[in-house]
Amino acid sequence: MGARLYWAAADCWTIVLRGLTHYVRQPSNLAWQLGFPIVSVLLFGYVFGSAMSVPGGGDYREFLMPGMFGMTMAMGFMNTAYVVVYDSARGVTDRFRSMPMSPSAVVTGRGVGDLIGASLDLVVLGLTALAVGWRSSGGVLDTLAAFGLLLLLRFALIWIGVLLGLLVPNEEAAGSLFAVALPFSMISSAFVAPSLMPDWLGAVARWNPVSSTVTASRELFGNPAAVGDTWVEQHALLMSVAWPIVITAVFLPLAVRRYQRLSR
Repeated sequence: MGARLYWAAADCWTIVLRGLTHYVRQPSNLAWQLGFPIVSVLLFGYVFGSAMSVPGGGDYREFLMPGMFGMTMAMGFMNTAYVVVYDSARGVTDRFRSMPMSPSAVVTGRGVGDLIGASLDLVVLGLTALAVGWRSSGGVLDTLAAFGLLLLLRFALIWIGVLLGLLVPNEEAAGSLFAVALPFSMISSAFVAPSLMPDWLGAVARWNPVSSTVTASRELFGNPAAVGDTWVEQHALLMSVAWPIVITAVFLPLAVRRYQRLSR
Protein backbone atom coordinates (compact mmCIF):
# COMPACT_ATOMS: atom_id res chain seq x y z
CA MET A 1 0.00 0.00 0.00
CA GLY A 2 2.82 2.40 0.91
CA ALA A 3 4.63 1.68 -2.35
CA ARG A 4 1.48 2.36 -4.38
CA LEU A 5 0.96 5.70 -2.67
CA TYR A 6 4.59 6.62 -3.24
CA TRP A 7 4.47 5.89 -6.95
CA ALA A 8 1.10 7.61 -7.31
CA ALA A 9 2.62 10.75 -5.75
CA ALA A 10 5.82 10.45 -7.82
CA ASP A 11 3.89 10.01 -11.09
CA CYS A 12 1.61 12.92 -10.15
CA TRP A 13 4.66 15.16 -9.61
CA THR A 14 6.07 14.12 -13.01
CA ILE A 15 2.87 15.35 -14.68
CA VAL A 16 3.05 18.57 -12.64
CA LEU A 17 6.64 19.21 -13.80
CA ARG A 18 5.55 18.65 -17.39
CA GLY A 19 2.88 21.31 -17.05
CA LEU A 20 5.23 23.79 -15.38
CA THR A 21 7.76 23.24 -18.16
CA HIS A 22 5.11 24.31 -20.67
CA TYR A 23 4.57 27.53 -18.70
CA VAL A 24 8.30 28.28 -18.88
CA ARG A 25 8.70 27.44 -22.57
CA GLN A 26 5.43 29.02 -23.71
CA PRO A 27 4.95 32.15 -21.56
CA SER A 28 2.62 33.62 -24.17
CA ASN A 29 -0.06 31.14 -23.08
CA LEU A 30 0.13 32.43 -19.51
CA ALA A 31 0.07 36.03 -20.71
CA TRP A 32 -3.06 35.33 -22.75
CA GLN A 33 -4.67 33.59 -19.78
CA LEU A 34 -4.05 36.61 -17.56
CA GLY A 35 -4.93 39.20 -20.17
CA PHE A 36 -8.72 38.91 -19.87
CA PRO A 37 -8.97 39.48 -16.08
CA ILE A 38 -6.46 42.34 -16.17
CA VAL A 39 -8.38 44.09 -18.95
CA SER A 40 -11.60 43.41 -17.02
CA VAL A 41 -10.14 45.16 -13.96
CA LEU A 42 -9.37 48.24 -16.02
CA LEU A 43 -12.71 48.10 -17.83
CA PHE A 44 -14.96 47.70 -14.80
CA GLY A 45 -12.81 49.73 -12.43
CA TYR A 46 -12.28 52.78 -14.63
CA VAL A 47 -14.82 52.71 -17.46
CA PHE A 48 -17.92 51.45 -15.60
CA GLY A 49 -16.80 51.99 -12.02
CA SER A 50 -18.18 55.50 -11.65
CA ALA A 51 -21.66 54.27 -12.64
CA MET A 52 -21.68 51.37 -10.17
CA SER A 53 -23.01 51.54 -6.63
CA VAL A 54 -22.48 49.28 -3.65
CA PRO A 55 -25.51 48.64 -1.41
CA GLY A 56 -24.67 49.98 2.03
CA GLY A 57 -21.96 52.26 0.63
CA GLY A 58 -18.28 51.79 -0.02
CA ASP A 59 -15.80 52.19 -2.85
CA TYR A 60 -16.71 50.13 -5.92
CA ARG A 61 -13.12 49.23 -6.77
CA GLU A 62 -12.68 47.68 -3.34
CA PHE A 63 -15.93 45.79 -3.92
CA LEU A 64 -14.81 44.80 -7.42
CA MET A 65 -11.39 43.29 -6.82
CA PRO A 66 -12.44 40.24 -4.76
CA GLY A 67 -15.02 39.65 -7.48
CA MET A 68 -12.30 39.73 -10.11
CA PHE A 69 -10.25 37.27 -8.10
CA GLY A 70 -13.26 34.98 -7.87
CA MET A 71 -14.13 35.31 -11.55
CA THR A 72 -10.59 34.38 -12.57
CA MET A 73 -10.66 31.29 -10.36
CA ALA A 74 -14.10 30.32 -11.65
CA MET A 75 -13.29 30.65 -15.34
CA GLY A 76 -10.06 28.69 -14.96
CA PHE A 77 -11.83 25.35 -15.44
CA MET A 78 -12.23 26.27 -19.10
CA ASN A 79 -8.44 26.41 -19.52
CA THR A 80 -8.14 23.06 -17.72
CA ALA A 81 -10.65 21.45 -20.07
CA TYR A 82 -8.89 22.84 -23.15
CA VAL A 83 -5.48 21.48 -22.09
CA VAL A 84 -6.97 18.05 -21.38
CA VAL A 85 -8.62 17.98 -24.82
CA TYR A 86 -5.39 19.20 -26.43
CA ASP A 87 -3.43 16.31 -24.94
CA SER A 88 -6.12 13.79 -25.90
CA ALA A 89 -6.32 15.01 -29.49
CA ARG A 90 -2.56 14.66 -29.98
CA GLY A 91 -2.29 11.22 -28.46
CA VAL A 92 -0.42 12.36 -25.34
CA THR A 93 -3.10 10.95 -23.05
CA ASP A 94 -2.98 7.57 -24.82
CA ARG A 95 0.78 7.47 -24.36
CA PHE A 96 0.40 8.10 -20.66
CA ARG A 97 -2.18 5.32 -20.42
CA SER A 98 0.21 2.88 -22.09
CA MET A 99 2.96 3.59 -19.53
CA PRO A 100 3.44 1.74 -16.23
CA MET A 101 2.20 4.62 -14.12
CA SER A 102 -0.52 5.28 -11.58
CA PRO A 103 -3.92 5.47 -13.34
CA SER A 104 -4.86 8.57 -11.32
CA ALA A 105 -1.58 10.45 -11.85
CA VAL A 106 -2.57 12.22 -15.07
CA VAL A 107 -5.76 13.58 -13.52
CA THR A 108 -4.28 14.53 -10.14
CA GLY A 109 -1.13 15.92 -11.76
CA ARG A 110 -3.27 18.14 -13.94
CA GLY A 111 -5.09 19.35 -10.85
CA VAL A 112 -1.97 20.17 -8.82
CA GLY A 113 -0.31 21.85 -11.80
CA ASP A 114 -3.36 24.00 -12.47
CA LEU A 115 -3.51 24.98 -8.80
CA ILE A 116 0.09 26.22 -9.00
CA GLY A 117 -0.83 28.17 -12.13
CA ALA A 118 -3.86 29.63 -10.35
CA SER A 119 -1.61 30.81 -7.51
CA LEU A 120 0.49 32.67 -10.07
CA ASP A 121 -2.69 34.17 -11.52
CA LEU A 122 -3.65 35.49 -8.09
CA VAL A 123 -0.20 36.99 -7.54
CA VAL A 124 -0.37 38.91 -10.83
CA LEU A 125 -3.96 40.01 -10.22
CA GLY A 126 -3.11 41.04 -6.68
CA LEU A 127 -0.29 43.25 -7.94
CA THR A 128 -2.66 44.71 -10.55
CA ALA A 129 -5.21 45.39 -7.82
CA LEU A 130 -2.64 47.19 -5.68
CA ALA A 131 -1.67 49.27 -8.70
CA VAL A 132 -5.26 50.48 -9.19
CA GLY A 133 -5.64 51.38 -5.51
CA TRP A 134 -7.17 48.28 -3.95
CA ARG A 135 -6.13 47.44 -0.41
CA SER A 136 -6.95 44.72 2.08
CA SER A 137 -7.82 46.20 5.45
CA GLY A 138 -8.02 42.77 7.07
CA GLY A 139 -5.13 41.34 9.01
CA VAL A 140 -2.40 39.21 7.48
CA LEU A 141 -4.06 35.94 8.50
CA ASP A 142 -7.47 37.07 7.21
CA THR A 143 -5.93 38.16 3.91
CA LEU A 144 -4.14 34.83 3.49
CA ALA A 145 -7.35 33.01 4.41
CA ALA A 146 -9.23 34.93 1.71
CA PHE A 147 -6.71 33.93 -0.96
CA GLY A 148 -6.86 30.38 0.40
CA LEU A 149 -10.64 30.29 -0.14
CA LEU A 150 -10.18 31.52 -3.70
CA LEU A 151 -7.66 28.74 -4.40
CA LEU A 152 -9.97 26.20 -2.75
CA LEU A 153 -12.70 27.14 -5.22
CA ARG A 154 -10.24 26.85 -8.11
CA PHE A 155 -9.10 23.45 -6.85
CA ALA A 156 -12.68 22.17 -6.80
CA LEU A 157 -13.52 23.50 -10.27
CA ILE A 158 -10.38 21.89 -11.74
CA TRP A 159 -12.11 18.51 -11.57
CA ILE A 160 -15.08 19.81 -13.53
CA GLY A 161 -12.63 21.04 -16.16
CA VAL A 162 -10.81 17.70 -16.28
CA LEU A 163 -14.07 15.79 -16.62
CA LEU A 164 -15.37 18.09 -19.36
CA GLY A 165 -12.03 17.85 -21.14
CA LEU A 166 -12.32 14.05 -21.16
CA LEU A 167 -15.92 14.22 -22.41
CA VAL A 168 -15.83 16.79 -25.21
CA PRO A 169 -14.68 15.39 -28.57
CA ASN A 170 -12.26 18.06 -29.84
CA GLU A 171 -10.62 21.44 -29.24
CA GLU A 172 -13.39 23.33 -31.03
CA ALA A 173 -15.95 21.92 -28.63
CA ALA A 174 -13.70 22.80 -25.69
CA GLY A 175 -13.54 26.39 -26.90
CA SER A 176 -17.33 26.58 -26.72
CA LEU A 177 -17.14 26.01 -22.96
CA PHE A 178 -16.62 29.77 -22.70
CA ALA A 179 -20.41 29.99 -23.11
CA VAL A 180 -20.73 28.00 -19.87
CA ALA A 181 -17.88 29.60 -17.92
CA LEU A 182 -18.93 33.22 -18.51
CA PRO A 183 -22.49 32.99 -17.12
CA PHE A 184 -21.24 30.83 -14.24
CA SER A 185 -18.84 33.56 -13.14
CA MET A 186 -20.94 36.58 -14.09
CA ILE A 187 -24.29 35.53 -12.56
CA SER A 188 -22.86 35.93 -9.09
CA SER A 189 -21.93 38.66 -6.66
CA ALA A 190 -18.61 39.20 -8.45
CA PHE A 191 -19.59 42.52 -10.04
CA VAL A 192 -23.04 43.42 -8.69
CA ALA A 193 -24.80 42.61 -5.44
CA PRO A 194 -27.60 40.03 -5.99
CA SER A 195 -30.06 42.42 -4.28
CA LEU A 196 -29.77 44.71 -7.35
CA MET A 197 -30.76 41.91 -9.74
CA PRO A 198 -34.27 40.72 -10.63
CA ASP A 199 -35.58 38.38 -7.93
CA TRP A 200 -35.19 35.14 -9.92
CA LEU A 201 -31.70 36.04 -11.14
CA GLY A 202 -30.67 37.23 -7.69
CA ALA A 203 -31.69 33.86 -6.23
CA VAL A 204 -29.46 32.07 -8.76
CA ALA A 205 -26.58 34.43 -8.00
CA ARG A 206 -26.90 33.98 -4.24
CA TRP A 207 -26.59 30.18 -4.50
CA ASN A 208 -23.75 30.30 -6.99
CA PRO A 209 -20.59 28.87 -5.34
CA VAL A 210 -18.65 31.81 -6.78
CA SER A 211 -20.82 34.23 -4.77
CA SER A 212 -20.11 32.46 -1.48
CA THR A 213 -16.36 32.56 -2.07
CA VAL A 214 -16.37 36.17 -3.26
CA THR A 215 -18.54 37.37 -0.35
CA ALA A 216 -16.42 35.51 2.20
CA SER A 217 -13.20 36.89 0.72
CA ARG A 218 -14.61 40.44 0.78
CA GLU A 219 -15.38 40.05 4.47
CA LEU A 220 -11.89 38.70 5.19
CA PHE A 221 -10.26 41.45 3.12
CA GLY A 222 -12.33 44.03 4.98
CA ASN A 223 -13.81 45.29 1.69
CA PRO A 224 -17.46 46.30 1.14
CA ALA A 225 -19.42 43.04 0.97
CA ALA A 226 -23.06 44.15 0.44
CA VAL A 227 -24.28 41.05 2.29
CA GLY A 228 -28.00 40.39 2.00
CA ASP A 229 -30.29 38.89 4.63
CA THR A 230 -30.71 35.40 3.10
CA TRP A 231 -29.25 32.34 4.85
CA VAL A 232 -26.67 31.60 2.17
CA GLU A 233 -25.38 35.19 2.22
CA GLN A 234 -25.25 35.33 6.00
CA HIS A 235 -23.21 32.10 6.06
CA ALA A 236 -20.90 32.88 3.15
CA LEU A 237 -17.76 31.73 4.99
CA LEU A 238 -19.30 28.34 5.75
CA MET A 239 -20.57 27.90 2.19
CA SER A 240 -17.23 29.00 0.70
CA VAL A 241 -15.77 25.85 2.28
CA ALA A 242 -18.80 23.56 1.85
CA TRP A 243 -19.28 24.19 -1.89
CA PRO A 244 -15.70 23.22 -2.90
CA ILE A 245 -15.84 20.09 -0.71
CA VAL A 246 -19.07 18.96 -2.36
CA ILE A 247 -17.85 19.76 -5.88
CA THR A 248 -14.56 17.92 -5.32
CA ALA A 249 -16.30 14.91 -3.75
CA VAL A 250 -18.55 14.60 -6.79
CA PHE A 251 -16.31 15.46 -9.73
CA LEU A 252 -12.86 14.17 -8.72
CA PRO A 253 -13.96 10.51 -8.66
CA LEU A 254 -15.92 11.03 -11.88
CA ALA A 255 -12.87 12.51 -13.61
CA VAL A 256 -10.59 9.66 -12.49
CA ARG A 257 -13.17 7.06 -13.52
CA ARG A 258 -13.68 8.67 -16.91
CA TYR A 259 -9.90 8.68 -17.52
CA GLN A 260 -9.61 5.02 -16.55
CA ARG A 261 -12.43 4.09 -18.95
CA LEU A 262 -11.12 5.93 -22.01
CA SER A 263 -11.31 3.88 -25.22
CA ARG A 264 -13.01 0.96 -23.47
